[in-house]
Amino acid sequence: MEMLLSGRGLIISLIFFLLKFSTAMEIPLSVQQVPTIIKQSEVQVAFPFDEYFQIECEAKGNPEPTFTWTKDDRPFDLSDPRIIVSNNSRTFKIPNEGHVSHFQGKYRCFASNKLGVAISEEIEFIVPNVPKFPKEKIDPLDVEEGDPIVLPCNPPKGLPPLHIYWMNIELEHIKQDERVYMSQKGDLYFANVEEKDSRNDYCCFAAFPRLRTIVQKMPMKLTVNSSNSIKQRKPRMLLPPSEHGSESSVTVLKGDTLLLECFAEGLPTPQVEWNKMGGDLPKGTETKENSVKTLKIENVSYQDKGNYRCTASNFLGAATHDFHVTVEEPPHWTKKPQSGVYSTGSSGILLCEAEGQPEPTIKWRVNGSPAEKYPFAGDVISPREISFTNLQPNHTAVYQCEASNVHGTILANVNIDVVDVRPLIQTEDEENYATVVGHSAFLQCEFFASPEAVVSWQKVEEVKPLEGRRYHVHENGTLQITRTTEDDAGSYSCWVENAKGKTAVTANLDIRDATKVQVSPKHPRVPKSHTLELHCETKCDSHLKHSLKLSWSKNGEAFTMNGTEDGRIITDGANLTISNITLEDQGIYSCSAQTALDSVMDTTQVTVLDVPDPPENLHLSDRQNRSVRLTWEAGDDHNSNVSEYIVEFEGNKEEPGRWEELTRVQGKETTAMLSLAPYVRYQFRVLAVNEVGRSRPSRPSDRHETPPAAPDKNPQNIRVQASQPKEMIIKWEPLKSMEQNGPGLEYRVTWKPQGAPVEWEEETVSNHTLRVMTPTVYAPYDVQVQAINHLGSGPEPQSVILYSGEDYPDTAPVIHGVDVINSTLVKVSWSTIPKDRVHGHLKGYQISWWKTKSLLDGRTHPKEVNILRFSGQRNYGMVPSLDAFSEFHLTVLAYNSKGAGPESEPYIFQTPEGVPDQPTFLKVIKINKDTATLSWGLPKKLNGNLTGYLLQYQIINDTYEIGELNDINITTPSKPSWRLSNLNATTKYKFYLRACTSKGCGKPITEESATLGDGSESIGKIPEGVNLTQKTHPVEVFEPGAEHIVRLLTKNWVDNNSIFEDVIETRGREYTGLYDDISTQGWFIGLMCAIALLTLILLTICFVKRNKGGKYSVKEKEDLHPDPEVQSVKDETFGEYSDSDEKPLKGSLRSLNREMQATGSADSLVDYGEGEHRLFNEDGSFIGAYAGAKEKGSVESNGSSTATFPLRA
Repeated sequence: MEMLLSGRGLIISLIFFLLKFSTAMEIPLSVQQVPTIIKQSEVQVAFPFDEYFQIECEAKGNPEPTFTWTKDDRPFDLSDPRIIVSNNSRTFKIPNEGHVSHFQGKYRCFASNKLGVAISEEIEFIVPNVPKFPKEKIDPLDVEEGDPIVLPCNPPKGLPPLHIYWMNIELEHIKQDERVYMSQKGDLYFANVEEKDSRNDYCCFAAFPRLRTIVQKMPMKLTVNSSNSIKQRKPRMLLPPSEHGSESSVTVLKGDTLLLECFAEGLPTPQVEWNKMGGDLPKGTETKENSVKTLKIENVSYQDKGNYRCTASNFLGAATHDFHVTVEEPPHWTKKPQSGVYSTGSSGILLCEAEGQPEPTIKWRVNGSPAEKYPFAGDVISPREISFTNLQPNHTAVYQCEASNVHGTILANVNIDVVDVRPLIQTEDEENYATVVGHSAFLQCEFFASPEAVVSWQKVEEVKPLEGRRYHVHENGTLQITRTTEDDAGSYSCWVENAKGKTAVTANLDIRDATKVQVSPKHPRVPKSHTLELHCETKCDSHLKHSLKLSWSKNGEAFTMNGTEDGRIITDGANLTISNITLEDQGIYSCSAQTALDSVMDTTQVTVLDVPDPPENLHLSDRQNRSVRLTWEAGDDHNSNVSEYIVEFEGNKEEPGRWEELTRVQGKETTAMLSLAPYVRYQFRVLAVNEVGRSRPSRPSDRHETPPAAPDKNPQNIRVQASQPKEMIIKWEPLKSMEQNGPGLEYRVTWKPQGAPVEWEEETVSNHTLRVMTPTVYAPYDVQVQAINHLGSGPEPQSVILYSGEDYPDTAPVIHGVDVINSTLVKVSWSTIPKDRVHGHLKGYQISWWKTKSLLDGRTHPKEVNILRFSGQRNYGMVPSLDAFSEFHLTVLAYNSKGAGPESEPYIFQTPEGVPDQPTFLKVIKINKDTATLSWGLPKKLNGNLTGYLLQYQIINDTYEIGELNDINITTPSKPSWRLSNLNATTKYKFYLRACTSKGCGKPITEESATLGDGSESIGKIPEGVNLTQKTHPVEVFEPGAEHIVRLLTKNWVDNNSIFEDVIETRGREYTGLYDDISTQGWFIGLMCAIALLTLILLTICFVKRNKGGKYSVKEKEDLHPDPEVQSVKDETFGEYSDSDEKPLKGSLRSLNREMQATGSADSLVDYGEGEHRLFNEDGSFIGAYAGAKEKGSVESNGSSTATFPLRA
C-alpha cells in the first residue's frame, strides 16, 4: 500500500511538472484550439443621462468562436428589435429609449466552436429607479419640553451610495450633538427636546450622487411646549428600539466597514460607551463618531466577530444593548484551475479550491454542461479536482469550475487542448539585436511545440551548441548572454526539436560601446547665495548618439525638463545651474544618460556652506574687578568649521549701544577669560566666523560692572598748535571713555623752560587744551600732562619739548652776486640770516625775479614776478628758464613756519645772447622741374641779433639712400624767401632751415617737396598763422599769373583754435598789376578795415584776459613736418610745463634722424627749487598760490619742437 501511495505521489509530481510546462506556452491561433474569453463587460448601470448601454464579450479560438447569450440563466433572444447587435453577436447595445427596465438582469456570454464552449462571468445590468419621496401629509408634532422624539425620514430606494441630510428650508444643517443624532437610516433622534428645537421646517434630504439626484421630504413641524415640571429619567434605548429586545445580530462581509449604532433617550442626556465582550476593541481600526453613538470598524476581518455592548448612562441609571457580529465572506480562489496544452497519451490534473463564509459549493462543467455528461475512461472527477490519464484529442474542451455561496459566485474557464504538432517558432527570422559591452544580450526564440521540445543555440559559423556559464537558454527559448564582449557579435541559430520534427531561425547580434558619464565638479562646496554650475560629460557609441537623453535628479527626484518653476534651477541638457543657492539645495545630484540600449548614472555630493548660526547660551563666571570668564555654546556651522569667535562688548558711556571688538578666540574654543577696564558696565556678545563669513551676533549676555580705579595711562600726542608769538597753545589727545577708569577725569599740565633750574608751573584743566604765555619767542619748554580722576593720578608722565610761538624773520639776506651760467640759467649767492633773527624754525629761502626789458629792442617789459623756494639752511640757488638777451631784477628773502621775512634790495643782472628758435614755418611756395622757391617766417624768439639763415637740402628719393647735403648761407636776415636752382627734375628733396645769431644757429625746421616734370608748375600756399604786419614780404616771391590764397588768423590763447578765417582769392598776371587792381577797389578797402577792426577787438579781449591772470598752455600745437620727435629745450616758465599738450608727430620713412642737443639752456625750475611758486606784490605781500600764474598774465614760453638733423651722405 505504501508503495502504491509512493508511486501515486511520483505520478502527481510528474503531472505538476507537465502542467507547469504546459502553462508556459501560448497556443498560436494557427493551431486549432478551444475558445478563450479575453474580454467582457463589468456591472452595467443604466444611468438616465446615458445614450445607450453596451454589453460586450470577446473570445479567441480556432475555429473562430460563435456567441450566444443568456439572461438570468435563460436563453436571451438577440433578435429583439429593441436592441442593436454587432460584431458577430459579440456585442449588443440597449438604447435608452424608455424600455430599459425590461432588460434588467444578469447576463452570460457563451463562446463556442467545434472543440468547446467558454462561458463568461455574470454581467449584471442594473436599471435604477428614480428615487422619490411619497406624497404625504405629515401631521405636526407637539411634545412637552424634556420628552424624547424621533423624526422619521424613510428615504426612497435608489442606487447607492445614499447620503442623508437634515436641514431647514434655508438649507442650513440641523446641528447634531450628544442630544440630537441622525441614524444611518436617516431618522433624526432627540434624547430630550428643548424649546429651541421648535420649528416648522425640518426637512430630510436624500442625495444619490451616482444618479446626480437630490430629493426632499415634506417639511415637518415640531412644537416644544415649555413645562414647569420637567422630570428627569434614566436612559431608555431608542436605537436599536427597546421593543426589539436587548440583543441583535449583525452580519458583515470581510473587508467591509462595520457600523453599530446606539442612541438612548433620557434626562440628563445619556453618555454612550462601547466595549467588546470578552476582549478589547480592535486597536487602530475603530473610530467612534457622532459623540461615540456609532462604532465604526473599517476593513473588517474574522478577528472582529463577537459580541459588542453599548451602554448609555446618566446619574439615574443605565441601559445596554448587545450586538452579535458575524463576519462572512464571498467565495475567492485559493487554487484556481489553470489551462494547459497536452500531447496525446499524456496525463494531467485540474485543481479547483475556493474559500468563503459560508463555505462555497464547487461545481464542474464541461463546455457549459455538467461534467457528469462527459465521462472518459480513466478520468477521475471530484469536487476539488479532475485528473486525466492517457489524454486523447477528444479530451479537448473548456472546463468550468464554479464556486458559490449566499454572497456570490465565481467562475473559472480552463482550456484543455490536446495537440500534436512540430515546433512553430513565432520569432521572425533574421531578427537584429544589439547591446552594449558588459551588459546582457537576450536573443528571442519564442515557439510553440507539443509534445515537449528541446531548444539549442549555436553560432552560425560554429557546429557545437553554445556552452559555458555566460550562456543560458530560458524555457521560452530566449538565449541570454551575460557580460557581453565585442567577440560576442555575430549571427546565432536557434533550433527547436520535438518528436514531430525541428525548426530553426537566425538572430544577429551587434555589440556597442557602453555609455559613460561623469559629473563635474565632484563634491563641490558652495557658499550660500552663490551660483553653482554642474556639467555632465558623456561618451557613447556613435550608433547611440541619436537616442542619448540626459536627465538630472536630486536625491532621487527628477527635475522637470527646464528646471524649477521659479527659474532658480535651470537644466539645459548637460548643464544644471542653481542660482542663489540655499541650504535646502544641498544633496546628491545625479546625471542619468540613457540610450536605446543602456542607462548609466553619475552622482556628486553638493554641500552648501553658510555663515554659522550665532552662538547660544552665553554665561559669565569667575567675575573679578578686571576680568570675567565668558562661556557659550556653538551654533550650527553649516558645513564649514568655525575658524574663530569674535567677542564684542557694549558699555561705552559716551556711545551707549555701540558694540566694539574686545578679543578673538580660536574656533575650537567656546570660552574666554576677558580682560576688562574699570568703571564700565559691560555686556558681551559673540560672533562665529567661518570661511563664508560672520554669523549674526548672539543674544547679549548678562551685565557685568567693574569698579572704578585711578587712570592707567596719560594722554598721548602732546603738541603745540599754531599760536601767536610768546604763547603756547598746548593740546593732547584726550583719554577715551574706556580709558578714564573712573569719574571726575581731569588733566594736570606742568611746564618750565628747557634745562632751567626753576620750579614747574602747573595747571589742572578738564578739557584737552591749555594756553600758556611765555616771555620769549620760539623758546623750548619741558611739558608734562598727567591724567587724574576722583580715585587718584595716572602714571608718572614723560616730558616732551615744545616751543613757544614763532614770529616773522626780521632781516633780509644780502645778495653776494649773480653768476651767469648761460643765456637762460644763473646762479644766485647770498648771506644767510643769523639764527636769532629767524624767530622760529627756518624753512628756507625764496628768490623772486622779474624781467625789466629786452636788450634786443630796449622795450620795457611789464613786471611779472616769478618765485622759487629753496628749503633748508643754504646760501645759493640756481634760477632757470630765463629769457636770453634780457635784463632782470632779483631779490632774496628768508621764511619760517610763521611766514616770510623782508626782501633784500633788488639785484640787477643781464643774460647774454643765445641761439634763436626755429623759424615759425617753412613752405615751398613754387616749384617746377629744376627750381623751387621757399618762404619762411621769423622765429618767435630771436634771443639776440639775427645774423642770417642756414639753408640745407638733399635728395630723398624712393630708395633708402640719402643724397649729398648742400649748404646755403643767407646773410640777409630780412629776406624771408629763397629761390633754389639747378635741381633735378622729378626728384624729391628735403629742406632744412635754421635761424642764426652771433652765438650760432638754432634748431632747424624741415619741409619736403618734389620737383616736376617738363611743362608742369606748382604754386604753394602761405601757411596759416602768417602775420601780415611783419616786416618780411612773403608775397614778393610770388610769381605772376599764380593763384594766391591768403588766410588771416587770430589765435585764441585758451584753446589755440582759429576764431575767424577769411579767404581772399586774387588773380593777376603781374605782381604790380595785382596790387594796383585790388588797392583801387572799394570792396577790398572795406573788407580790410573790417578785418582790422575784428583783429583789434580780439587783441583787446586777449589783453584783458591776460591782465586777469588767466592760465594758458605753454605748448604750441603746431602741425610740423612728419619726422620722428626730437625733444628740444623746455624754456617755459616754472610750474607750467605739461607733456600732455604734446602731439605725437609722424616720422618720415626715408630720412635718417638723430637727436640734436640744444645749444641753449634746458634748465627747469623743478630741477632747482621746491616747486612752491607763489606770487607776491612789489611790496612783498602774498597774493595767491596759483601754480604757474603771473602777476600780469602768463609768460609765453617756447614749447618743445621737432627738428630733423641732416646727415651728410
